[in-house]
Amino acid sequence: MYGAEAAEIYDLTHSARGKDFPNEAQTVLDLIRTRTKDSASLLDVACGTGAHLEVFGHHFDRVEGVDLSESMLEAARRRLPDVPVSAADMRDFDLGRTYSVVTCLFASVGYLATEAELTSALRCFARHLAPGGAVAVEPWWFPETFLPGHVAADVVESGGRRIARVSHTVRDGDASRMEVHYTVADSERGIRHFTETHRATLFTREQYESAFHAAGFDTEYVPGVQNGRGLFVAGLA
Repeated sequence: MYGAEAAEIYDLTHSARGKDFPNEAQTVLDLIRTRTKDSASLLDVACGTGAHLEVFGHHFDRVEGVDLSESMLEAARRRLPDVPVSAADMRDFDLGRTYSVVTCLFASVGYLATEAELTSALRCFARHLAPGGAVAVEPWWFPETFLPGHVAADVVESGGRRIARVSHTVRDGDASRMEVHYTVADSERGIRHFTETHRATLFTREQYESAFHAAGFDTEYVPGVQNGRGLFVAGLA
């Protein structure tokens, strides 16, 4: 889960590394439209700072977001002061209403530790989906597409601030473990350093499809999109 330090620089560092939030959101919208034309409402699960949600807001009458990190939600509220966002665990939240579309992007489902947790989350998505609606879920890497030992390094400049990000990802049983180090420097606060560890389960495509089926979905996997991880697009069977 992202803390305050990471949330502060989240959009800046990921955009500098080539993540195109608007284009990704548009790709998701185009694929969702193959399942539903309903534009009444959208719920973005693990909405983060609201970068995708901002784009979705131009296409739906009502959008909302949930996330487990309060720091990320604070960033989303600053970005989208008129959009309801709230703290929730994707495995068991209950907002008491349904939506035309439910999305869960940037491989956030990878943080689920087991196939049972994945199924619980998808069942939760199903409970929040209106009849005839659609769900879009971006997976983490599959075991065969994961690259163990991957190293990434980036330097970001913004105004008077400089950010260096270095990461190393290894295989950890049935999951990946990414160690990320940040060094942030600016004239007012000087130099600070913090680290993150992200453990993401390497579910197989078959495990995803089994969990979707158990949650009552008819699903299709679209390869190649979302930086190569692909996208599951589903409707209730």
